[in-house]
Amino acid sequence: MRRKREVYISVHTYTRLNGSEEERAPHARAAAAVWAARRGRGCGLGPVYRLLQGEPYESSVFEAAGYKWRLVLHVGNAGYISLYLRIEEAESIPYGLEVNVDLKLFVHVPKLDNPVYRLLQGEPYESSVFEAAGYKWRLVLHVGNAGYISLYLRIEEAESIPYGLEVNVDLKLFVHVPKLDKYLTVTDGAVRFNAEKKEWGFEQLIDLASFKNTNEGYIVQDTCSFGVEIFIVKPAKVQEKVTFVSNPPRNVFTWMIPHFSDMEDKFYYSDDFLVGDRYWKLGLNPKGGSALPIYLYAQGFRPDAVATNTWGAVNLRLKNQRSTNHREVYSAAWYPIRSDYGVGVNSIISLADLHYASKGYLVNDAIIFEAEMVKVTVTNIVSV
Repeated sequence: MRRKREVYISVHTYTRLNGSEEERAPHARAAAAVWAARRGRGCGLGPVYRLLQGEPYESSVFEAAGYKWRLVLHVGNAGYISLYLRIEEAESIPYGLEVNVDLKLFVHVPKLDNPVYRLLQGEPYESSVFEAAGYKWRLVLHVGNAGYISLYLRIEEAESIPYGLEVNVDLKLFVHVPKLDKYLTVTDGAVRFNAEKKEWGFEQLIDLASFKNTNEGYIVQDTCSFGVEIFIVKPAKVQEKVTFVSNPPRNVFTWMIPHFSDMEDKFYYSDDFLVGDRYWKLGLNPKGGSALPIYLYAQGFRPDAVATNTWGAVNLRLKNQRSTNHREVYSAAWYPIRSDYGVGVNSIISLADLHYASKGYLVNDAIIFEAEMVKVTVTNIVSV
């Protein structure tokens, strides 16, 4: 009577085994990647990992029908799982004789609810729920997604977030590289979790080939670790509002300079005048060269103003006192918070033209400048 040893693996085939032809096998299609992970802990790969590296897995020797045998399993052979039955001590079979076997290989499928099977089928592996920054989260791991390991952070109980609100997170995902005693860290900056968008992460965290390569150092002693750093970015309750104001109120300032011929080779300044949030003044050196310069200077701020950089755009005019043929230049710049920062032109008119009496710019030894502020910024702190 035949003795049958049932080993739980699939498919029917018939072959003959002898000393020169020891192995034949059917193929059962399957994926060729198996991984598991738990938050804060490693993922043990063991024999599974070695299978993924292309090494065969051999069962222990067992006896059946008076002979000794082993099962030999290969994973990922051209995209298949391969299973073989090998006779042991084949050299003891007398020359010319053979052992005829009605061979049946089985795959036993109990409950398909283990993490390894689900990963092979493309299902994600989810960590246990953990709390961080006042919220509940899970790490979600996908293996073999287009040849990559994918890692995501998912917020739990997202329905408790009030409608229209979001949880802003500065998200960092990492893989521990114990061989180098460091972490591979990836970040996408601040991301927003809400009832509609519950997961954020990276579809191509690490390619599988690199991850499985022991020289890369991700797996040490059949253990790997994934992690996440969660930093909640609190939404601002107030914000700084900068408004560009065209032609603000009281935006024209006139500076009359008498006794021009008595002025020395140094800088002279007008009185301060207020436009927008801050004070301004005009300045020039009448004898610093062959031309007459003119500059606009930013000064201090009015009381209760928000002290910040200020945009100032101005038409600077040297008035013609006999006609409307004024000399005019346009100047615009961001003025820093500090005072006495000036922007303008080195030559609005040559000194020769200025002193030419018929031109009408210097009359009764006096000149007149006008500053027309055409645009300034006004800054306010407002509630969100």
